[in-house]
Amino acid sequence: MTDVSTLIYAITAFAGLSLAALVGLAAFGKWIDLKRAEIDVLRGRKEDGSPAIASRIELADLRERLRKLEAIAAGVDL
Repeated sequence: MTDVSTLIYAITAFAGLSLAALVGLAAFGKWIDLKRAEIDVLRGRKEDGSPAIASRIELADLRERLRKLEAIAAGVDL
């Protein structure tokens, strides 16, 4: 009788541990997807991979400032 109850406890513990591992693995996959989405937002990219409009405007502003700075350095009056 003791051998059967020990076997039942072992099988139950293994099933519980397996279930916990599967749930943890699924949660980890979702967490990785969340971090990828956060990185994409920080890079200013949409889901289709194209840069966001705000990033394009910001890049255009930076180019304009750089052009002005180069003109000042060259001694050209804008």
